Amino acid sequence: MGIQFNQLKMFRKQSGLTQEEVAEKLGVSRQAVAKWEHGDSLPDIECCIALADLYGTTIDKLVRDMSKEAHTGDGKHIFGIVKMNDKGQITLPAGCRKVFGLESGDTLLILGDEEKGGIAIVKI
Repeated sequence: MGIQFNQLKMFRKQSGLTQEEVAEKLGVSRQAVAKWEHGDSLPDIECCIALADLYGTTIDKLVRDMSKEAHTGDGKHIFGIVKMNDKGQITLPAGCRKVFGLESGDTLLILGDEEKGGIAIVKI
């Protein structure tokens, strides 16, 4: 398993910070933060620790490949990363549909929290 930082931008956005603010707090350039977020370079271990602290998470969550399904064993899942098409549609990963018994034609309630930047989907 390779080290991935494909969710750094997500963590930054959830924290309500700009690249400049992250850079200032870590003592690096804004360009360094941009390169980390785009996968052009990797932060050193000290910056990883600082990023985890800043975002209120763990280094483990920063470096794991979020594009693959993961199960934490406590009923929580990471089903991966999906992209929205130009019509605003997404395809839920097969593992997600299986775990929650979602089938074609099911009615889903979409909830959102602007402050946290999160969306929830509930089968009704």
